Amino acid sequence: MRSSLCVSAALLVFALGFANPLRAQEAPSPGGPPPASSAPAEQPVDTGDTQTLKVNVNLVNVYFSVRDKNGYITNLGKDDCQIFEDKALQKTKNFTQEKNLPLTIGILLDTSGSQQSVLPMEQDAGAEFLKDVLTPKDEAFLISFDINVDLLADYTNSPSELRRAMQKASINTGAGTGSVTGNSTPRGTLLYDAVYLAAHDKLRQEAGRKVLVILTDGQDQGSQENIRTAIEAAQKSNALVYVILIADRGFYGGFGYYGAGDMDRLARETGGRVINVGNNGKKLQEAFDQIQDELRTQYLASYTPTNLKADGSFRTLNITCGKDTKVQARKGYYALADSPDNN
Repeated sequence: MRSSLCVSAALLVFALGFANPLRAQEAPSPGGPPPASSAPAEQPVDTGDTQTLKVNVNLVNVYFSVRDKNGYITNLGKDDCQIFEDKALQKTKNFTQEKNLPLTIGILLDTSGSQQSVLPMEQDAGAEFLKDVLTPKDEAFLISFDINVDLLADYTNSPSELRRAMQKASINTGAGTGSVTGNSTPRGTLLYDAVYLAAHDKLRQEAGRKVLVILTDGQDQGSQENIRTAIEAAQKSNALVYVILIADRGFYGGFGYYGAGDMDRLARETGGRVINVGNNGKKLQEAFDQIQDELRTQYLASYTPTNLKADGSFRTLNITCGKDTKVQARKGYYALADSPDNN
């Protein structure tokens, strides 16, 4: 049976095996800075995604990629980049190129009715991606979301186990089924709830580089969470979010779908990006290839922040690496004292 990740605290505890119920995070003010994440801890450890960072007791680790018009730049040194926290220049202590750091990957698979014709290619391409990217030191989990949020596979580094779980995913339009959200609408696509639960209840307690790859048309219906709280949960868990926009365009007739804007915000504010593949299987495979390349092409920079207070405030980050370069990094982090990355 599939483990159901219901939004209510009691059902969530049962589904994921957590001892404590889900605790909502206080969201930043609507006019405040974009959400992000971090965590104070002791010594730096090999963690991070292409744009993940964490706060230690006296050190911040930042993972990022740098591109120019010719592609990724892989020969930069400490003096080539500058890091600004809340517009204040920080002194970089360590700077290395990281290609093979351990990964924790969460795959979020949209199984609502709009994905009917594209689900098989998602299953095949997703399974191949996990087979190619996972090493013995990596791990992944798989969640599907429709009117429910279901944990199809818990943490494992077995590509074959993940493939079997991926193939078990099925479309659920909710016919005859009540809403698990407690909302009045009996049907929906619990995208924001899925992101929140994956980030807050699965990834936040993990150390290391943490990545969410979401395959969806980007449309949410019926979630208790919203785009802002989903982003904040991803940032506070130090999760890099990639969104592969994929949909059966025929499902929408001539009207199209409206989720791209929120998905761009989710990816951009966590240091990831959106890749729109339509319903093209070749483009989907290329999207996974791009993500894999980006996850293995990154720098790690460490610095002692001038502001050492672990007060939960949001600290904006800006990394520059010279003219005509583009740095792919999260917008900032929360200086949290209770992050799981404290190790």
